[in-house]
Amino acid sequence: MELSSDSAVARLEMSQVQGEDGEPFSESSDGCYESLPPHVSVTTHMTAGAVAGILEHTVMYPVDSVKTRMQSLQPDPNAQYKSVYEALKRIIKTEGLFRPLRGLNITMMGAGPAHALYFACYERLKHSLSDIIQSGGNSHIANGVAGSVATVLHDAIMNPAEVVKQRMQMYNSPYRGLWDCVRTVTHTEGVGAFYRSYSTQLTMNIPFQAVHFITYELMQEQLNPHRRYNPGSHILSGAAAGAVSAAVTTPLDVCKTLLNTQENVALTSVNVSGHLSGMANAFRTVYRVGGLAAFFKGVQARIIYQMPSTAIAWSVYEFFKYFLTKQRLEQEAASGQL
Repeated sequence: MELSSDSAVARLEMSQVQGEDGEPFSESSDGCYESLPPHVSVTTHMTAGAVAGILEHTVMYPVDSVKTRMQSLQPDPNAQYKSVYEALKRIIKTEGLFRPLRGLNITMMGAGPAHALYFACYERLKHSLSDIIQSGGNSHIANGVAGSVATVLHDAIMNPAEVVKQRMQMYNSPYRGLWDCVRTVTHTEGVGAFYRSYSTQLTMNIPFQAVHFITYELMQEQLNPHRRYNPGSHILSGAAAGAVSAAVTTPLDVCKTLLNTQENVALTSVNVSGHLSGMANAFRTVYRVGGLAAFFKGVQARIIYQMPSTAIAWSVYEFFKYFLTKQRLEQEAASGQL
């Protein structure tokens, strides 16, 4: 006899309010939805994470292109923009409809595996640390540490993709396409160029993700205290987490962009010869070119990009985790009746 999907959904909902020992949580329990049901596989986390990562980076990609250009320290007169909307309008008008999407292909190639590792590592490490720190409760310290460690894996994959992407996004980019950019950079600057900004990327993303996950979990405690599957709470929590973490780490993002793009005009203006490397050198160069204000170039575009991107990532991730778990329970229920 075939079991209806309602039975599987009921089992999933019951698993959201039961601990691993089968005992129900009290109304004040700290048991969180992300850890439930406890048998969710690594494959489920990785699949949900990969889909969420690709959508996160693609849906708002045109705004990311604008952010890269607005962070240019000494932009071409034809690439000086007053707002995100004005920038997109002018880019499309003068450079073509698809110009804001240049570099999207390498971003998608990197985002899938990077986010698969990212979410899988975060979930596993968060629960392991929470068991140690707070006996299985929701520990903000565990959330921050787990997010930071997951970032190291994520950035190891995404950093080369970021270098290629940002070079293709710049105004008057000399590269004909993805593989031309990869070949040219490898030939002229060496393979190390793809990781020149890795330390700066980590320096930016570790605090970014720590603030991101802590903010997300704090918002979830207020909006979704019982940690059920609640799309609205995931969207609002994700948007808030993205806005806060993007704003506080913008100075580091400006330095990362400079290291990735090796902006010739800016480097020449402060007599930097060869290739700029190292976070400390990037900080000094940014300050010499534009002062303190230069560290917040593109902050508006960065927040506009991160808010919906992070909201999309969390809502899609939670949906796929819920959906895949529901499918698995339905299959188990059906096979158990055979």
